[in-house]
Amino acid sequence: MNTETLTTTKWIIDPTHTEVQFKVKHLVISTVTGTFKKFEGTVETESKDFTGAHVKFSIDVNSIDTNVADRDAHLKSEDFFAADKYPTINFNGILSKEGDDYFLQGPLTIRETTQDLKLAVEFGGIMVDPYNNTKAGFEITGKINRKEFGLSWNAITEAGGVVVSDYVKLIINAQIVKNQ
Repeated sequence: MNTETLTTTKWIIDPTHTEVQFKVKHLVISTVTGTFKKFEGTVETESKDFTGAHVKFSIDVNSIDTNVADRDAHLKSEDFFAADKYPTINFNGILSKEGDDYFLQGPLTIRETTQDLKLAVEFGGIMVDPYNNTKAGFEITGKINRKEFGLSWNAITEAGGVVVSDYVKLIINAQIVKNQ
């Protein structure tokens, strides 16, 4: 009989070593990149390779930054995120492993609309930093259809093209620190 008890290890997002980016096609000819500057998250796991880890992540919509103040204000408006009414984007998922590939799957909520999301994850490994903090790194990528979350504003150009693509690429380079 196995009497070994499983220990849950708690980790928190290291905001100084984490980036939350998105990329969207503009006029179908170029890509605009934006970031969210404020976010928080936790990871709880019972395995050394993070298989089965429970991930909670929250983004402050008002921290959006595309390097253009007018565009940022438009993205915060009712046309897109409606940041006054819906100030956070929330994700709650489980990290799984299929062969050598990791995936993060769970519900993503934007503007009170929730859709299941599956993201590809590259596990970078675990390292102890010079201050004796144990850290782990991940690159998380995926794509969403923004219209499925109520972000449906668009305009048509004179030539009949759209201003903003329906699809948004997500790129998160996350470093987490073991909660001592």
